[in-house]
Amino acid sequence: MVAITIILGLGVAVLGYTTFNLLRKNEKQEDVLAQYLSYMDNLSKQIEYMDEKLNKIDVKGVFQSDDEIGWFFDQIKVMQKQLNNFKLIDDDRDKK
Repeated sequence: MVAITIILGLGVAVLGYTTFNLLRKNEKQEDVLAQYLSYMDNLSKQIEYMDEKLNKIDVKGVFQSDDEIGWFFDQIKVMQKQLNNFKLIDDDRDKK
């Protein structure tokens, strides 16, 4: 009877420790996830702001008509398109 009590006591202690350890690790991961979501939210806002500004800058197509600046502006537009696609993928994940 004493042996069973000792074994059960040790089992409870081991299970209690492992549960506490897993809880601590889970809380750390939740903190990391909260920071990630905050970063992604700020990045999403920045992408929207950049898209608005980029569209306002070249309303008349002035930058595209200049060869040297046009090439650079086209590359910025390609990067902005990739960022917009990234934002759409991230928004789709948020909706699920």
